Amino acid sequence: MLRSLFSGISGLRSHQTMLDVTGNNIANVNTTGFKSSQTQFQDTLSQVLQNAGGAQAGTGGTNPAQVGLGVRVAGITTNFTQGASQITGRSTDMMIQGDGFFIVRKGAESYYTRAGSFDFDSTGQMVLPGEGALVQGWTATNGVVDTNGPLTDLRLPAGSVMPAVATTSAVYEGNLDATAAAGTVLERTVKVFDSTGVERELALTFTKSATGWSVSASDGTGPASEADLVFDGNGTLTSPTGLTVGAVAVDISALKGFAGLDTVKAKSQDGQAAGTLQSFALGADGTITGAFSNGLKQTVGRLALGSFTNPSGLEKAGGSLFRTSVNSGEPQVGAAGTGGRGSLAGGALEMSNVDLSSEFTSLIVAQRGFQANSRVITTSDEVLQELVNLKR
Repeated sequence: MLRSLFSGISGLRSHQTMLDVTGNNIANVNTTGFKSSQTQFQDTLSQVLQNAGGAQAGTGGTNPAQVGLGVRVAGITTNFTQGASQITGRSTDMMIQGDGFFIVRKGAESYYTRAGSFDFDSTGQMVLPGEGALVQGWTATNGVVDTNGPLTDLRLPAGSVMPAVATTSAVYEGNLDATAAAGTVLERTVKVFDSTGVERELALTFTKSATGWSVSASDGTGPASEADLVFDGNGTLTSPTGLTVGAVAVDISALKGFAGLDTVKAKSQDGQAAGTLQSFALGADGTITGAFSNGLKQTVGRLALGSFTNPSGLEKAGGSLFRTSVNSGEPQVGAAGTGGRGSLAGGALEMSNVDLSSEFTSLIVAQRGFQANSRVITTSDEVLQELVNLKR
């Protein structure tokens, strides 16, 4: 039989594969996080009709004579260029700007995806809605995230409680007017909390006498703490630098005693009431910050990203998921914005990177290639028909 028949068949098969790949790209033109693929061809083995000959005395060398035996698919590569962004406004939609993959878990196996359309299930677990795969990251402990720890399933259950913290210290700052009239009284209060989150008021009362300023501190639960304030010639408080009111240490070392200003105020205290989670926001580094009913914000978790030495070596697992292969390398897991991993944007999704103009051109190329190879088979058949007709 003619070799051209089998070459034509190999061309049909290869261009059919190219059509399949192109059709799949076009079908996923609106798939979130989809990465298009390209088909690469290479020739198959060639049959040697005449070997090359070396030059000899009085005779020149000759080139080899070979006949190719067709074409085959060398590979189907995935294009990981960045897709366009689509603003959705949903707080659970997240997009990677740059390299990297979200890490999700199904059963005991980890998968990787660029599709950041996440949701929450009834237990507060962050999941991929179509697959039920659990999003991986690090859960914060008292607002602190340890990115060196093992990955866990991210959970943001509604009604998560921020525990109350008892106030142990408070800081006052500002200036007491050194020229104020005797009998001047200034009261400055700050809210403090006990270990159960019960709120009370801690008040510092400053009184000016003929000899200078004095202070009285009380939180209404015990006897007041009183002291005379001593300033040096530069208006700096020399004693006392602190007071104790119950279990709260009050730092007043930053007070000044210059003339003409009354700016003393409570700067801060380290306690808080209990609160429940109301909403959350995503930072560019993957940090998830929760807003609680007590008016405070606290880190509740952080998304993990994985990067690969050879992302084209990843194996598509369906559902916009990838799994590792022997040629992809092991994932380099870390936080967004570190180690070459991209940053994150909340309220947006990465669209497919399929270029329709390029895909339709590939359709034409594949179609014409298929037609040309079919003509090779038709022509070969006609040649064989002529050969058979010699018997007539």
